Amino acid sequence: MTAGESWRFLVVESETAEEQEERRRSAGKSAGESYRATLEQLRPGCEVVLAAPAQADAPPLSVAALAAFDAVFVSGSPLHVYADSPEVRRQIALMQDVFASGTPSFGSCAGLQVATAAAGGRVRASGARREAGVARRITATEAGREHPLLAGRGATWEALTMHGDEVEELPPGATLLAGSEAARVQAAEIRVGAGVFWGVQYHPELAPSEIAAALRRSKDELVKQGLAEDGEEVEAQAALFDRVHRDPDSRSARWRLRIGDDVAVEARRRTELSNFLEHLVAPTRQARRGG
Repeated sequence: MTAGESWRFLVVESETAEEQEERRRSAGKSAGESYRATLEQLRPGCEVVLAAPAQADAPPLSVAALAAFDAVFVSGSPLHVYADSPEVRRQIALMQDVFASGTPSFGSCAGLQVATAAAGGRVRASGARREAGVARRITATEAGREHPLLAGRGATWEALTMHGDEVEELPPGATLLAGSEAARVQAAEIRVGAGVFWGVQYHPELAPSEIAAALRRSKDELVKQGLAEDGEEVEAQAALFDRVHRDPDSRSARWRLRIGDDVAVEARRRTELSNFLEHLVAPTRQARRGG
């Protein structure tokens, strides 16, 4: 793969218009815009199209239109996949069409949950297992240790995360690739017909400053759930993520957050996205284009 190749990606945003604007105010980008910026860095010159099926006025995408993309990415969001709402139904319907198109797909956080529900699995609220900031001691399963999604990961690793929901049960035929004490499903492969989805519960597409913004947006809820004593404690934690964003080598911020290179170093954070592009999208793209 070279920087001059013309890649065409679809990023599916799992946010309402109001949620998009709230995230732009706090983090500077919507969830889909964050994905687009990351993909443009990983594959310079790529074309990235944004879709927002949670919004009623979003233009429809046919299975044929989805098949014209090299890959589909499904972003995280505050969407509760287990809620029977028009926004959720539209999101799941589009994911089912992505599977039908045969286009390889990747999702993080709510993206994994959407794919799970679209393929017949179940999603639930995390409750006391909620993760905010860093997912710790993620461990590959036996299948995951040999899976290309996790190539380059150690025996255990950490990742940026922010979620209040989790996969309760993977759909039939799915492969559990990694889990942790906090979330049994941290990474998985889901296959439906010709469609292949790789997903993670954490956020390889985000920067530490975006996690800082997410903590600030969720301040009241984090205090209510007992993850912080008060808003000042949330702000102090968010400030440490901002410091790591500005200076990934900050020993004091790393020490206080209890993180290593998996979280602080950009290339390490993006391991799963890079593996998806290299090991699934590139060979699939060549085959689907007949080259």
